Amino acid sequence: MTATASVTDELHLNPETGMDAVTLRVGDLENMASYYSNALALEPMEERTRGTEVHWVLGRGQVPMIRLIGTPGLPAVDPRAAGLFHTAFLFEDQASLAATVARAASDPRSRYVGSADHLVSEAFYFTDPEGNGIELYIDRPRDQWTWRNGEVQMDSLYLEPNAYLTAHLDQDVVAAGPSRAGKVGHVHLQVGDVPTARRFYIDALGFETTVGNHPGALFASAGGYHHHVAMNVWNSAGAGPRAATLGLGDVAITVPGREDLDALVARLRRAGIEYADESHRVVVHDPWGTQVSLAVPGTSAEELLRR
Repeated sequence: MTATASVTDELHLNPETGMDAVTLRVGDLENMASYYSNALALEPMEERTRGTEVHWVLGRGQVPMIRLIGTPGLPAVDPRAAGLFHTAFLFEDQASLAATVARAASDPRSRYVGSADHLVSEAFYFTDPEGNGIELYIDRPRDQWTWRNGEVQMDSLYLEPNAYLTAHLDQDVVAAGPSRAGKVGHVHLQVGDVPTARRFYIDALGFETTVGNHPGALFASAGGYHHHVAMNVWNSAGAGPRAATLGLGDVAITVPGREDLDALVARLRRAGIEYADESHRVVVHDPWGTQVSLAVPGTSAEELLRR
């Protein structure tokens, strides 16, 4: 395994970095909120109107997992444009994952895309009613991950969904719904080209490469996780700046303290990248216009709604 960055490392994000609630701009707010509530067992946490927009935050327990911004009138998600490939929701155990997969599969608004054993994780994939990708997954224990030449070994082995549900589905866990913990584990993006993505997400933001030899993709993390972010060109090779559409509104990252934001600001300045420093968070846009925000801990639903 590669060595993790220290708190004072000026080149890399703090190893305690994690992901926060993803923001989606949606056309039909009522339908999308209903979908994430029913299919993923997320509870509505807060609601606010800002001008003509309505913002809803949903999550589990006290953990916000998604913010939906009603933006009717914008064009639909373009599957070949830069933006979101999928938001990956991480669960604690196989029973929680199986329960959420069963709920998602039973919602007629879901489109099931597939499943895979990635060696480091077990994952199931869906598309929401407006074309946003979703991954539902659990991690294998870190002592079961294999690292070779500084890169984590991942694969996409077949994972039979019916057999998985038969083995792990527990109706008591299904009934428990939002009381079972969950969070955003990683975000997978579509970009126009991988080298440009590397310069932004690795060199400027400070993630460390965990898989750099996968065709058309780059995986990166902080603290030796298999990946907090991934960038691919499988559908979007050559894509230019994003137009104003439905879909991904913000990729939210949490760092432990203000000193980590200061180190980030120094990297952004060296790279000549514009940013907004709002004291508790730094907001920047990637080369395709996707907003990325890095904030100190304590993001509440109320805080999300103020953004």
